[in-house]
Amino acid sequence: MKVGYARVSTNQQDTALQTDALEAAGCEKLFEETASGAQKDRPALVSALNFMREGDTLVVWKLDRLARSTRQLIETVEDLEHRGIGFQSLKENIDTTSPGGRLIFHVFAALAEFERDMIRERTKAGLESARKRGAVSGRPKAMDDGSIAMARAMMADPTISVAAIASKCGVSAATLYRYLPGGKATLTK
Repeated sequence: MKVGYARVSTNQQDTALQTDALEAAGCEKLFEETASGAQKDRPALVSALNFMREGDTLVVWKLDRLARSTRQLIETVEDLEHRGIGFQSLKENIDTTSPGGRLIFHVFAALAEFERDMIRERTKAGLESARKRGAVSGRPKAMDDGSIAMARAMMADPTISVAAIASKCGVSAATLYRYLPGGKATLTK
């Protein structure tokens, strides 16, 4: 029996393209889910793997629908092989029920990880280049130097509560304490 597994990463995506291809490939049972490929706990994948028996074949539309890392992909396919279950990826035309298919599987898995690593390196280099040009990335600071100075001055006044100071600065008390560790205790000594 061919068992199909379809996965999308976000709720804005749809598995229809994948499920149509899986059905056309002869899958009699389909398992679908929305989850990141990097996520280890994917209930529909676990259900598909538990459903399958010796002689079955797990079919995916693309390798990256099954796993995000070469290690995870190879471990999953090796586990299937130990259980007597084949693996097929439609886009890459891989079928591990043959020796040639197993070889191609390992080559494509390595290339897919290489591509992800290259994207990661280009992203890192781009961010570093932007930083060198003065671009600021990440979350903006909740308090600038002026609001920190104002908060510090108000903290010195024992009649003003930390909650009131935080409200005046437009931040939570926890954020205020992050900028002024120790709060009033460090300013009244």
